[in-house]
Amino acid sequence: MSRPEPTRESHEKFCVIEGWDRVRDARGRTGTHHITYELRLRDARILRTRISHPVDRTTYGPRIWTHILHDQLEVKAAEFWSCVQDGVRPARGAPDVPADSLPLELVHLLIHRVGLAEAEVAAMTKDEAVGRLTRFWAEGS
Repeated sequence: MSRPEPTRESHEKFCVIEGWDRVRDARGRTGTHHITYELRLRDARILRTRISHPVDRTTYGPRIWTHILHDQLEVKAAEFWSCVQDGVRPARGAPDVPADSLPLELVHLLIHRVGLAEAEVAAMTKDEAVGRLTRFWAEGS
């Protein structure tokens, strides 16, 4: 599958979609504009990338592009383009939270206040868990 040429515009779009923080803008004597982005990872590391906007070049050469993907963004080309073109953010090792998962506070109350076993709570739907806690409070037990 052929991919478009990597541009500074697509680099910045990736950072915006993934939620990188824009931390610095700088304008040098030559008029070159640099924008620095940072991304805090779950493992406490901070990724940093800088996008330069020179007047005469909009695309990246193969060597610098490989460096940006591997060393700065820490993604594969397919992940980068999936984010830029389809809005799919890289996984970055963050677990997917099921839409129907129980809130932690609800689980805590069912186990420690109501006295239910973890396995019983884990088998409940959100509606069942809320109903069980509501009954517990209504009965005053």
